Amino acid sequence: MGIKAIGVLLVGVLLASVHVCEAQQPKRVPHIGFLFTTSAPTFQSRIDAFRQGLRDLGYIEGQNIIVEYRYTEGKQDLTTELAAELVRLKVDLIVAPTTPAILAIKKASSTMPIVFAAISDPVASGFVASLARPGGNMTGLTILGPELSGKRLELLKESFPKIKRVAIFWNPDAEVNVFKATQAAASTLGLQLQSLEVRGANDFDGAFESAIREHVQALLTIPTPIVNFYQARIIQFAAKNRLPAMYALPEFTNAGGLISYSPSYPALYRRAAWYVDKVLGGTKPADLPVEQPTKFEFIVNLRTSKELGLTIPPNVLARADKVIK
Repeated sequence: MGIKAIGVLLVGVLLASVHVCEAQQPKRVPHIGFLFTTSAPTFQSRIDAFRQGLRDLGYIEGQNIIVEYRYTEGKQDLTTELAAELVRLKVDLIVAPTTPAILAIKKASSTMPIVFAAISDPVASGFVASLARPGGNMTGLTILGPELSGKRLELLKESFPKIKRVAIFWNPDAEVNVFKATQAAASTLGLQLQSLEVRGANDFDGAFESAIREHVQALLTIPTPIVNFYQARIIQFAAKNRLPAMYALPEFTNAGGLISYSPSYPALYRRAAWYVDKVLGGTKPADLPVEQPTKFEFIVNLRTSKELGLTIPPNVLARADKVIK
């Protein structure tokens, strides 16, 4: 065999060895973060829906994807700490369902890709340039916070026509645009809105005292982490004072609250998995339009209405997607 032939043979062997080594290299497993500003049990159905969405796309946790879940347990000071921890882990992206979670991640990193699952108004919050063209490093799904808050007031007024003064629980650090939209809707409906600001656990007692002092006739909530985490306290207050209450999350009615109107959160979280898949596949968040909910749930807890001595009009009850008896 000539020198030239031997050289060709050696090159072939080397190339074959390179291909074998490349084939033996294990494929990198995607590594993502999930930052919840509440506890796991509170929104387990949403976590389950997200996991189902991943499975639908062929992902199996622990095998071909790793998900780092972090929960603040309602402690706001932990949000920044846990966001920084996820960034230090160098995850590929972070799923952030709430505004405080997004703000904490942005503080830790200006480039980390973010998928949000349920943001009230991402444009007004400055998270995206527009729904159609998000720009930047985040995208996901909105819950139409300002629009739905007005709808909740309409349903509350229709259910209890005699009410005039409604107290609203909200966090002024997070949902100003939703509160303003609620004020506008209240004015249109001839309702007086009593603002009950709650930034932390210590604010609730004062908020409850203010509601009693102002003789409110009904309650309303805005979907914000601090309000969501302390849902039991609000439900108990409403029950103790026999006040009709409209909640922004189905978890409230499932836990004994009177009525709720909201997007289907399981559907949103399941869809969030699709965004995760797209970003992991190389699509930039800036190029993925923000989606709006298409499925909504009006839930009435008939058992609670009987316990409170309240009557839900038949025409309203007939429109409920779910009635808890």
